[in-house]
Amino acid sequence: MQIKAPRGTYDILPEQSAKWQWMEKILKQTAYEFGYREIRTPIFEHTELFERGVGETSDIVSKEMYTFKDKAERSITLRPEGTASCARAFIEHGFYSGLLPVKWYYSGPMFRYDRPQTGRFRQFHQFGVEAFGSDNPFLDAEVIILLMEIVKLLGVKEPELHINSVGCPVCRPMYRQLLIEYLEPIKTALCSDCQLRYAVNPLRVIDCKNHSCQAAIKEHPLLSDSLCPDCTLHYQKVKSALSANGIDFIHDDNLVRGLDYYTNTAFEVHIPGLGAQSAVGGGGRYNGLVKECGGPDVPGVGFALGMERMLLAADLYQDQQEPANPVDVFIITMESRFIDQAMQLTTQIRRAGISADMDYNDRSPRAQMKFADKIKARLVIMIGEEEIEKGYYLVRDMQTSNQYQVDRETLTENLPGILLKNEED
Repeated sequence: MQIKAPRGTYDILPEQSAKWQWMEKILKQTAYEFGYREIRTPIFEHTELFERGVGETSDIVSKEMYTFKDKAERSITLRPEGTASCARAFIEHGFYSGLLPVKWYYSGPMFRYDRPQTGRFRQFHQFGVEAFGSDNPFLDAEVIILLMEIVKLLGVKEPELHINSVGCPVCRPMYRQLLIEYLEPIKTALCSDCQLRYAVNPLRVIDCKNHSCQAAIKEHPLLSDSLCPDCTLHYQKVKSALSANGIDFIHDDNLVRGLDYYTNTAFEVHIPGLGAQSAVGGGGRYNGLVKECGGPDVPGVGFALGMERMLLAADLYQDQQEPANPVDVFIITMESRFIDQAMQLTTQIRRAGISADMDYNDRSPRAQMKFADKIKARLVIMIGEEEIEKGYYLVRDMQTSNQYQVDRETLTENLPGILLKNEED
């Protein structure tokens, strides 16, 4: 029986990998330009980290985590998200006692046992940024501007930025009680999940994607009406900073973060062209997270975007993507007896920092030329008896069909100029 990839996973094949590399280059370079530096955390962590950091009542922890016992009977979980791991690293390595804020970015695979659908998998990839050590609303704005800059550089047109404030430990308890009182009489109209959690974490009812829940709570009290003066001022400053920097946004009263450590700003980016599952990324301020994970009371803010969904959005505007050139030079041997010279030349070109390949299947020269065309080689270099005897190589531009006789001794130093001319043509 043929073994296939597990449900909810997939292979990124070489032709798709070129798109991933294009996207990753933009993600990392943009974050670097904003002053963020890369952190790489383990793919698995102690389960307690996510129970404390993400929240035991969340769907992620209660339903979706891949958790197992290792050989020492310790509970281990494949990371379902990146923020808790960054908070753990921030605490473990004592960054809270150094220069603040600490600004990191990360990317890599995450794991959730969820129902697979378009752009959503059980092993998926996230890119995110975290900034620890400042409660300044302008840092909230910076994180949002960074996300919107990434979306723009990926060629996505007309993204929608939704923002809201989820309050703080001062004002949210009063709103929480107000919301419970509103939900109590209509709880039977809620989905089974919300009927269980409305009294424990009622904000998550607002965030529920079930249509029956959204219809039942359409007149729910608004969190924005219950914000304390400090939260109101913080939110006003975030909105003012976004407007001053040319970032359009939509105030969305239904956008909440139902975890207790979230405070103040919450945001999401939607791409309407993706349909019902239009959110590609989001985040917010989480001033209680570091303390919840066992560290000091240090504020933080960040976002994560789903890389699969981001690629789907970018694919709507394919003309924005850089064309892939997997091979700069392909070496063609006119006879199989010249394979040794072909190998030496291929190695020489590669050592000069130019991508090169050659034939290993003893194809005819005609078949080698067809193969070079299929792999989109920019140049081919032909090696035959005449070339060996006269000390030159025949270089063919695959785009224009122009051919050059290039001295064998100076070929490597001339190749960059020939490739540049190829690009200009």
